[in-house]
Order: sequence, then C-alpha cells, then structure tokens
Amino acid sequence: MNIVEPIRDEKKIEDMKVYLKGQVLRNYALFTVGINIALRISDLLELTWNDVLNENGRGFKSIKLKEGKTGKNRDIKLNKMAQKALKELLDSLEAYDMDDFILKSREGENRPISRQQALNILKDAAEAVGIKENVGTHTLRKTWGYHAWKNGFNPALIMETLNHTNLGVTKRYLGIRQDEINDLYENLNI
Repeated sequence: MNIVEPIRDEKKIEDMKVYLKGQVLRNYALFTVGINIALRISDLLELTWNDVLNENGRGFKSIKLKEGKTGKNRDIKLNKMAQKALKELLDSLEAYDMDDFILKSREGENRPISRQQALNILKDAAEAVGIKENVGTHTLRKTWGYHAWKNGFNPALIMETLNHTNLGVTKRYLGIRQDEINDLYENLNI
C-alpha cells in the first residue's frame, strides 16, 4: 500500500481548486468538499443531494451518516467552503433529483464516480499544479487533519473527528515531520 500525503502548502490547495474548477465543477466539488469534511472516499462518493440539502432544496443541512468502514454515526456541519462548492455545482446542473449522487458519473443513470476515477482526478490535478508528494483519495482526509492541527485544534479532537482509535494513527495522518518538531522545540520557550 502506497502512503499518501496531505497537501501541506495552502497555495497548492488553491492551485488545485482553480485547476479543477477549470476542468469540471464536479471535480472541484470532490476536492473542495473532500478537504473540508474529512470523510473517507467511499462515504464521500455515496453522498446524495438529499444528504446535504434541506427538504425544500434550498439551503444546506448537516450531513448525518453511518460510516461504511467503522459503522459509527457521524454528524458533519458543512462549512462555508464546502457549501460554496456544492452551491456552484448545483447551480451548474440543468436539473437534479434529491436522490441523485452529488459526484455523479456520466456513465449510467445515477451512479457516483468510481474510487478509481476520483483517484485519477486528484492525481492529474496534483501533477498539473506541481505537487510532488504522493497524492491519493486519502489525501483529502489527511489534508483536513493536517490543516486542523496547523490551525491549533486539539489533536484529541481531530482524532475523535476522524474516528481514529488512538493518537498514533492521527499523528501519522497529520504528517508531522521532523522540521515541524524542530520548530516546536525552537519556538516553545518556557
């Protein structure tokens, strides 16, 4: 199994958004929503409009789901960036049904894109914007975790949000590197 990395550089994240938005809005939504709600790709691909929109189709609600891998219930409040990406995608559609998959494939009547297609989208975009680290579908989740940590959120809270069983797993997700550990030693003067 190849280890994938979070996207640490915020400029590269913005470059990915711009690149993907210039391709297909669905792909931009995949990336933007993915890095903002930290779901595993299998759960992200299964989301329908009914999962994110209020009953009248106007406005967003929290996502309530049972994770496929862990079987644990999640309640995810969509932040402004995720809502913006979803609204742009929704506004671009000629028509939609509440039961339609958000990340809908062009193949078949109502199927989500495949995990492989999501991987291809992310790898192509990463290469196009010059990201050197290994990128995969799990990069979305890892990017969320890394930036939550960099923005000062408690690692225990991040661990719980990601439904990890221990802090060691979360530490690997965060992609903490030796230069960041050195910064901690240098900047924490008690």
